[in-house]
Amino acid sequence: MAEAELTYGSYLRLDDLLSCQSPRTGEHDELLFVVIHQVYELWFKQILHETALLQSRLEAGNGAGALATAQRVAKILKTVVGQLDILETMTPQQFAAFRPDLGGSSGFQSYQFRYIEAVLGRRGFPRTVMEPELETIVSRRPVFGSLLSFLRASGFDVPPDVLERDPRLPWEGDDRVQSVLVDVYAGSSTPEEVCEALIDIDEGIQEWRYRHVKMVERVIGAKTGTGGSTGADYLRSTLFRPFFPDLWAIRSRLLSPCPVLSLDLDRAFASATAGSGCRRRGCSATSGAVRTPLWVLCVGSRVPTAPYVNRIDEARGRIRWRGTLAPLYRPNVPRR
Repeated sequence: MAEAELTYGSYLRLDDLLSCQSPRTGEHDELLFVVIHQVYELWFKQILHETALLQSRLEAGNGAGALATAQRVAKILKTVVGQLDILETMTPQQFAAFRPDLGGSSGFQSYQFRYIEAVLGRRGFPRTVMEPELETIVSRRPVFGSLLSFLRASGFDVPPDVLERDPRLPWEGDDRVQSVLVDVYAGSSTPEEVCEALIDIDEGIQEWRYRHVKMVERVIGAKTGTGGSTGADYLRSTLFRPFFPDLWAIRSRLLSPCPVLSLDLDRAFASATAGSGCRRRGCSATSGAVRTPLWVLCVGSRVPTAPYVNRIDEARGRIRWRGTLAPLYRPNVPRR
């Protein structure tokens, strides 16, 4: 028998997909509630698919590929957060009309989101939620461990005992690792961009948690969650728990002013001192090349050279350098 011609509907299995929504009441808004949560689960599936590739690329030393994948995950998280805007169009009264029929079902039961948390580094799950797949994930190296493996292969002095640690143990941060990360940020390179992309992912998860809290507060207030949880109180307890604490801990160490430029945040610009140069190792700043006040940060060890500043300013009027945006203050950098 000849195989049926592939169509849009058959390829996407639309008949199966569109038959998966089974509201339990006749309330108009329940379908929206079902669709939103099903779409969440589809995005969670994609995030798990992408993070598996991300780790594979990091472990293989493929920095450019890892960067592209991490950026995709961050974009997906932006979309996931944005969907809460749609859910928040539902009023408390509209949700209350079908809430009793949800029984004990709850978003806390999403095993895919637990998998995402485990892949990103969460450990110490309650025994009640542990099952074979989750056990397998927590026994593997998390994303941050794969990052450290990538940095080691890129020539950075990551301590061997950190790479060989038991992945089932929670990670609280390490001063030695933070020193390595400062070195990573001392040079504009792919490893630094990968670190920044992971910060975007971590921030995306935290943004999702915060918006989830506010949505729950908006719809059910202080009531107990449908699954018997404490609702907004529990969600609030999950805020501000980063998966990559070392990447956050080093931020203040990256914003040291360049010796050539005296940073004046009150006036939002720094003036170059004629005839002197930065003595910090690796710093390319020379005050002779910059004679007009501007606001620029020496992130780690270096600032852009005059031709670089001039070229970027002509194109956009702003510097984007090593993850830091600094507005120029009417620069008049000499051409070379």
